[in-house]
Amino acid sequence: MTSDQLIEFAWGLANSKLNFLWSMRPDLVIGETAALPKEFEVETKERGLISNWCPQEKILNHSSIGGFLTHCGWNSILESIGAGVPMICWPVFAEQPTNCWFSCEKWGMGMEIEDVNRCEIEKLVRELMGGEKGKEMKKRAMEWKKLAEEATSPKGSSCKNFYEKVVDDILLSKYMKN
Repeated sequence: MTSDQLIEFAWGLANSKLNFLWSMRPDLVIGETAALPKEFEVETKERGLISNWCPQEKILNHSSIGGFLTHCGWNSILESIGAGVPMICWPVFAEQPTNCWFSCEKWGMGMEIEDVNRCEIEKLVRELMGGEKGKEMKKRAMEWKKLAEEATSPKGSSCKNFYEKVVDDILLSKYMKN
């Protein structure tokens, strides 16, 4: 992102007046080190935590997490689904716009950032965390979490298909012939 976009994200988050954890890599800003204004740090010091790395999947699975601002990479999408966490989506390149479209339009557990400005960021964060659409997105996210758990359980279709198709059909039939 650009340094202007970083500032807009920061002030949108600050203006929401909500608690947050922000994992901000040093190379987040194109061609320079990511830096936030001192005023932002003062404004959010009692309700914000900024880190240069975090165990994303572990964080998303914590009960205090109400939403996830993501670029919509496939791993982030899967981790969000697995944790039942709704998303604010800001896709940039590759598969991210497609993942965003599915998250927002088909699965109902995401909202896309149209324009990176502090007013829109604040509005989306507030809606995600306490608005009617945010509540519906949380409900949908929990439905997708349940489906993911069922699909990956020992009796779920993913595991069942793996065992039936690979283990039984291929491996066992090979050894049974010999």
